[in-house]
Amino acid sequence: QVQLVESGGGSVQAGGSLRLSCAASGRTFSRHAMGWFRQAPGKEREFVAAVSWDGGSTKSTGSVKGRFTISRDNAKNTVYLQMNSLKPEDTAVYYCAASWSGTPTSQSSAYVYWGQGTQVTGSS
Repeated sequence: QVQLVESGGGSVQAGGSLRLSCAASGRTFSRHAMGWFRQAPGKEREFVAAVSWDGGSTKSTGSVKGRFTISRDNAKNTVYLQMNSLKPEDTAVYYCAASWSGTPTSQSSAYVYWGQGTQVTGSS
């Protein structure tokens, strides 16, 4: 069992930066690939980024490439999402999730544990 708690959300002007953190409990954190998803009002939840169990491999969706960076610290049981050059269209609730696999994937069905989410608002 893995429990996930996100933090670091907030409101920031376009072009600004935020760093989201996701703290995990449980002994198996380092076995799981971790991902970030987001859901904007009236839209489907979408994949943002994922990182492998050891941090050696990442993937991200095209709209955030070059702006968002996912990383993890297994010693601290924490995964991060550094968000730079934020845009109004990045506004959403951001969710952290743990996959059953150690390989990063964009498929939400592979994620078995989910956090409660944290709000990110990019204002123009």
